[in-house]
Amino acid sequence: MEHEKSTGARPPQLMHDELPKEHEDPLIRSLHLVIRFAIKVLAVLMVLVIIWGVLDVIYVLYTRFMAPPVMLFNVSDIFVIFGAFMVVLIAVEIFINIRLYLGTNILPIRLVIATALMAIARKVIILDIETITAEEMLAIAAVVLALGVTHWLVGK
Repeated sequence: MEHEKSTGARPPQLMHDELPKEHEDPLIRSLHLVIRFAIKVLAVLMVLVIIWGVLDVIYVLYTRFMAPPVMLFNVSDIFVIFGAFMVVLIAVEIFINIRLYLGTNILPIRLVIATALMAIARKVIILDIETITAEEMLAIAAVVLALGVTHWLVGK
């Protein structure tokens, strides 16, 4: 706290106590470095997925926009477009989770729950009501309720 008051800057946070760079066992130390590298690779791959997803959104918009009747969307087109957007937004949330995991020793529980809420919201948005059973609908409702309550409780 004194550091923050005197310099105006926050003290640096520790990076993953569970994956320390210094460990008495050289094998474990090496394995921790491999895991950290793997997480960085996942971050790079997630950025590539996001770029690919944006290109897919552009493609979906273009194909739906140019299909007859030109420049008009029907309801199913809108659901497909929303689904494509939601996939990219979920990928962005996952990237943020990975970045926070790499950058701090704090597990962003609220962000993870928000990501799960976004994923289930995508499922609800693109849901085909004609092919879903009552049990599946109740299960989705239970997941939405549980995640919503959890998000609310974590925020308190």
